[in-house]
Amino acid sequence: MDSTLKRTWAEIDLDALVHNYHMLRKKIGPEVKFLGVVKADAYGHGSVQVSRLLQELGADYLAVSSIDEAIELRHNDITMPILILGHTPKEQVSRLIKYNITQAVTCKAKALEYSEEAVRCGGTLKIHIKVDTGMSRLGYLCDGDYFENGVEGICEGCSLPGLDAEGIFTHFAVSDEPGEQCHAYTEHQFQLFTDVIKQVEERLGRPFRIRHCANTGAVARYPETYLDMVRPGLLLYGYGEFVEELNLKPVMSLKTTVSTIKIYPSGTAVSYGGIYVTPDKTRMGVIPYGYADGFFRCLSNKCNVMTSEGPAPQRGKICMDMCMIDLTDKMGVDVGSEVEIFGKQNSINDLAALAGTIPYELTCAVSKRVPRIYYRDGKVIEKELLLRG
Repeated sequence: MDSTLKRTWAEIDLDALVHNYHMLRKKIGPEVKFLGVVKADAYGHGSVQVSRLLQELGADYLAVSSIDEAIELRHNDITMPILILGHTPKEQVSRLIKYNITQAVTCKAKALEYSEEAVRCGGTLKIHIKVDTGMSRLGYLCDGDYFENGVEGICEGCSLPGLDAEGIFTHFAVSDEPGEQCHAYTEHQFQLFTDVIKQVEERLGRPFRIRHCANTGAVARYPETYLDMVRPGLLLYGYGEFVEELNLKPVMSLKTTVSTIKIYPSGTAVSYGGIYVTPDKTRMGVIPYGYADGFFRCLSNKCNVMTSEGPAPQRGKICMDMCMIDLTDKMGVDVGSEVEIFGKQNSINDLAALAGTIPYELTCAVSKRVPRIYYRDGKVIEKELLLRG
């Protein structure tokens, strides 16, 4: 891996993750459980490394998207509870039970399948019921005319043999969005969720042990939604519009180096399509970071990268393995000089806004050929390259 480290790499600041965890813990209070979302390889940060740290810090739960993600954590000594938010085929129920993994149940058909398989293999599957309160994605429909059928379906699912209905949850659609309309929609979702819980618990004659709905936006804006557990995602990694308000730090910094510098006369077309033409004599650098590494091509000719002498404009279309940056007024930046794509100096929030997306998408897009370097107490503790050796 050492041969790749000075090409392009991602620095994962575990000290920043520790800081963010403590700041969020302080905000939610000691009585509320903390679920760390580590799906999609912890949004590109490394699910094993992040989960180990969250387990060490005393987090209560983890959330992943698939059974493979969950079992990877179990194989790496993660013993804390893990919730699968997404679909798991019924054929995998025995593995869910074997590895003590909690499964989201999103409808009557899934509940029946999981119950049948759990009984067949002689075990008990821990589940969290998912309620669709307005995300219009997964979950029991309970809004409006669907309320009674939804509540009945949930009660039936919670009573099936082989299933232990530990929790119930929903997901807010616009809790991170500004404006009165979004505020009213989030309040409607929360009210519907609590109405469903009340009806189900009354009919079952017992409470759910864990009720949760507060995602990143709700953790920042809606403390009344914390209930028994919160699920901060973006906040945990130090990105998004609430980071300054909550004093959070970015965990990932993506860096590269200048591989080549050439001097071009005015009128030189740069990269594919010639969308950028040098207006004057130009000192152009090449950095080995392209769309195969995670640099969105839609950012071509629109963004800056950060050098030791300040921001340098990216010029021309971004290529698969590299792109060009204008170093005309940065004579101290030379071949081998370090460049930050995003991180502590170059905000990922700004880059995401230019791309018309969210920071999550940028960190998830950092490809497996980009090594991750993990820092703790300011020192490198681990290096990981996801390519097969």
